[in-house]
Amino acid sequence: MPTYNVTTVNLMLTEDQKSEVAMAITTAHNKSTGAPGFFAQVIFHDVANGQHFIGGKLNDVSHIFVHGLIRAGRTTGAKSGLMAQIRDSVVKISGSSEEDIWVYVQDIEAEQMIEFGRFLPAPGEEDAWKKEISDKKRDEFARAGVVI
Repeated sequence: MPTYNVTTVNLMLTEDQKSEVAMAITTAHNKSTGAPGFFAQVIFHDVANGQHFIGGKLNDVSHIFVHGLIRAGRTTGAKSGLMAQIRDSVVKISGSSEEDIWVYVQDIEAEQMIEFGRFLPAPGEEDAWKKEISDKKRDEFARAGVVI
């Protein structure tokens, strides 16, 4: 699963904005990589005032950082498109300037990740891997409204 950490500095997103950002990242990841939407997880972090420095100096400007860990094997074009979609969505949803959005995507080899108790498949091999997810786990996701 790609994991996206969204960190806000000197800015608090509302719960609705967080939901919109999470859906926008999930949609962008699916469109750019072809990976199933249920693979994407988004985690939000708020940095307290006085805890962010740039160039060694306390920063009082609002920023949003999106750091995504994704499976290796995507083209540069796919990753560039993914990052641009995320940036544009976060700008629209948060009302922030493009210059205040920082997006990073980091590749990790599938064999360096275990999720649902198993090593992740290579891109394009998700269907066979997905079939081995237990009924119990599928039910847990279904209760949360996530379709596997």
